[in-house]
Amino acid sequence: MILADQIKELEQRREALERCLGIDQKRIDLRNEEEKTQEPDFWDTPDKAREQLRKVAAIKAWVDDYDAVAKDVEDLGLMPDFVKEGVMSEVELDDHYAQTLERIETLEMRNMLRREEDKLGAIMDINAGAGGTEALDWASMLLRMYTRWGEAHGYKVKVLDYQAGDEVGVKSCTLEFEGEYAYGYLKSENGVHRMVRLSPFNANNKRQTTFASVFVSPAVDDTIEVTVNPSDIEWDTFRSSGAGGQNVNKVETAVRLRYHGKDADTGEPVEFLIENMETRSQLMNRENAMRILRSKLYQRELDKRMATQQALEASKKKIEWGSQIRSYVFDDRRVKDHRTGVQTSAVEAVMDGDLDAFIKAYLMEYGAEA
Repeated sequence: MILADQIKELEQRREALERCLGIDQKRIDLRNEEEKTQEPDFWDTPDKAREQLRKVAAIKAWVDDYDAVAKDVEDLGLMPDFVKEGVMSEVELDDHYAQTLERIETLEMRNMLRREEDKLGAIMDINAGAGGTEALDWASMLLRMYTRWGEAHGYKVKVLDYQAGDEVGVKSCTLEFEGEYAYGYLKSENGVHRMVRLSPFNANNKRQTTFASVFVSPAVDDTIEVTVNPSDIEWDTFRSSGAGGQNVNKVETAVRLRYHGKDADTGEPVEFLIENMETRSQLMNRENAMRILRSKLYQRELDKRMATQQALEASKKKIEWGSQIRSYVFDDRRVKDHRTGVQTSAVEAVMDGDLDAFIKAYLMEYGAEA
């Protein structure tokens, strides 16, 4: 049964959230911003109006989520008496405590995501590294893992690009996670992921180590201005690849974008190669490729502004032994994050997308500077 000290701790965490979030001020801000939407000329400038509605929705989400937590904590304080009176069972009390704890932890995590870009969707690149066929399979396993995580958290996950392996797995792929705070959470996954297992592709079933890299950037939306000079872009078209069969395009609808620009501050070359085969429309694939380019350029500018970080391209680690952020050791049933020390034996659950413990620990340790 839940103890009084546990309930008291949740009340203290609620009070801390109220202070950190500035809930009283947010209520005032919400009223003021909602009043602006009632002005007669509000829709005279649609873009400005939509931005104002987004602002209202963002403030309201904080207030509503805090109010839900506050009500849960208040109800929890009354429930031990209900259990004593026989009105409620201990199981019901335990369930409500678990629900309240989860809501508080979710709000605490979101409070760590204070950077402007944290609230955006995310673009994720997965690339197979050292390890041959095993690495191709590992990259496809990561693709599945992150897709499961995204779907479990209510994000729409789209495959923007997919370069299949020669025999199995995937050489590289690009995913998009549509929804608020996808980047804030997934930025914790940036880096090299190491897998160790008894390889099914090895005739002697030997233990093999392989790697794949994951790089995440914010999905830039229309509210963020990123200037791209058309003369810095070259386009190619090609037939989209995939698993084969009747679904592979017979016409050149896939696009390849080569960007050759210069850093506005240093004059140094800035280059990106982006491929997109998401749809059967070449025009839509071109638009998607441009959106990915804008996201990557935006991420690059973010990195330049962060005094504690180098530019994204300069900070990329070589995909090999010793540079991993997390190890997945299948035969020892162990997944360990080398940055935070968080470890679990639930390998299958992790590969099914249960990454929240790793993400939370990363944000707790590096949230202010990540």
